[in-house]
Amino acid sequence: MEFLNTDRLKTGLLLVALVGLVAGLVLQVSGWTDAARITWFVAVAPVLAALLVEILRSLWRGEVGLDIVAALSMSAALAFGETLAAAVVAVMYSGGTFLESFAEGRARREMHDLLSHVPRTASRHRNGGLEDISLDEIVPGDLLLIRQGDVVPVDGTVASDTAHLDTSALTGESLPARLARGDDAMSGSTNAGEAFNLTATHLAKESTYAGIVRLVEEAQRSKAPMSRLADRWSLGFLVVTVAIASAAWWFTGDPIRAVAVLVVATPCPLILAVPVALVAGLSRAAHFGVLIKGAGPLETMARIRTLILDKTGTLTDGRPQIVSIDSHAGMNEDDILQLAATLEQASKHPVAQALVAAAKLRNLPLSVPSEVIEVPGDGVVGRVDGHAVIVGGEDFVANRVGGPTVETSDLAAGSVLVAVAVDGQFAGRLVMADPLREGVGGMLELLRGQGIGRILLATGDRAQVAKRVTDGLGFDGLRSSLTPDQKVLLVLTERKNGPVMMVGDGVNDAPALAAADVGVAMGARGAAASAEAADVVLLVDRLDRLGPGIEIARASRRIAVESVVVGIGLSVIGMVAAAFGYLTPVQGALIQEVIDVAVILNALRALRIKPHEFAGPLALAETSAPAALKGASP
Repeated sequence: MEFLNTDRLKTGLLLVALVGLVAGLVLQVSGWTDAARITWFVAVAPVLAALLVEILRSLWRGEVGLDIVAALSMSAALAFGETLAAAVVAVMYSGGTFLESFAEGRARREMHDLLSHVPRTASRHRNGGLEDISLDEIVPGDLLLIRQGDVVPVDGTVASDTAHLDTSALTGESLPARLARGDDAMSGSTNAGEAFNLTATHLAKESTYAGIVRLVEEAQRSKAPMSRLADRWSLGFLVVTVAIASAAWWFTGDPIRAVAVLVVATPCPLILAVPVALVAGLSRAAHFGVLIKGAGPLETMARIRTLILDKTGTLTDGRPQIVSIDSHAGMNEDDILQLAATLEQASKHPVAQALVAAAKLRNLPLSVPSEVIEVPGDGVVGRVDGHAVIVGGEDFVANRVGGPTVETSDLAAGSVLVAVAVDGQFAGRLVMADPLREGVGGMLELLRGQGIGRILLATGDRAQVAKRVTDGLGFDGLRSSLTPDQKVLLVLTERKNGPVMMVGDGVNDAPALAAADVGVAMGARGAAASAEAADVVLLVDRLDRLGPGIEIARASRRIAVESVVVGIGLSVIGMVAAAFGYLTPVQGALIQEVIDVAVILNALRALRIKPHEFAGPLALAETSAPAALKGASP
């Protein structure tokens, strides 16, 4: 019966109910009363049938929803010949489910992109040549060739002299790791250097990356589905409705009064106003680069009490940047950077790419290097505009030209040195590090002002690096060197303090994002796995969007609750009037329509929410967001 939940069926039911109502009214006006009643009956029947099936499924799951009231009102109206009232209720109900389905249509897609991060095939050495095989064919002991830019398909050991792997998506380490022969290489990491050989030690299904996939799936299954805000009111409202309808019938002996009570009680303010307000909130959040995957995550986001942040790529930028340039031999900083970046154009190493990006940011002209020789993981030698240039690690350059050395213990944690020599003389050093995102401190204070009671850092990086980065930010806790399953455990432990939001960007964050009440992924450059596992994606790659997202979520939920309270209040007044005979079933249905219009208009106020705390720096948010978000309606 899963097809009953499809958007296509819900759209069809709305069209049938609406067309049937209009057609019946035309027949009624034309004097074809019996035909009108038959038309209304036929229009109501499929809506009622689908509703009854959904009620049975909900009861099987142990859930009692307000759909029961709608079913009672339609059934009673048909049983006592009030087919027009039943048709009006059918239109109201099918319209409400359509809007709710529209909101849920923004829910997360399947996680097939997570698996697509790993290649479907691998290159295996066999009989003096290479053969392409599927991952399932890899067995421990196979010798695989990992080309530059390839993702390591299985866990193994390095069978070449050196290998340089970008493990940021797995461990949170922002700088590539240099591995020697015999070192372990994790599946899911990317080859950032020259091609190397890998000896497989595990089957694909037993490797690190496959384990992360399983963690995500298990965490998603363990997270209880978000119940609709409306259903929290269902049991009490259902009891009140049945009591008033029964009393009206009992004391007057007129079943039509009970029908009128049920029709007025049809909880369309709940069925309609809640999804409209939440969908409007989803659309508004999208204007600020915050993609929330459905009404459930938005509602939960409004109640967050604990925030857990990943470090690399989330709290920090995730890309090495120049911190300072130490010049020697009379060369200025721009000259050193220009020569180094020009030569590094020939390398695909992340640090080399960061140098090139820094030079372009300073508008330094970069020519074409010549006679380039790269020693993977150590450095690059070549000629730039007639000069002999060497760029690389401190030892790599010192062994060729000499020069002052620096004690690595004097460096800030997480920093890396890039030495430069020109024409046989030491020219200077570039100190690089992964910097903290701009405005993080202020953002954390604003989030505390919005009701976030606990803010924690959870990272796979070393404790020394994490402490340096978070110094002065006032975190309530710092957890370092965490594996993916340890991050999940941290999220589950923090739930005792209230709903938990987890923010991350790497593959290693995906299980924790799925386990959190609300998972937030840095979607602009984050891993596909984290984007799929998350409930919220920050499309503009700015952590300060968390503030507007939370404020919009809370305002949308508040508007939805206001609509519910006002709508239910008016419905109760109408129920009392119907019980005393002041309203017929048709009049009750029409009055309920007026109530619906009022609460929907109130719910649409969510489209005008503007996060006042961020009115300054975020005034340009809507113009800087991706063009695809303009006018987006989830």
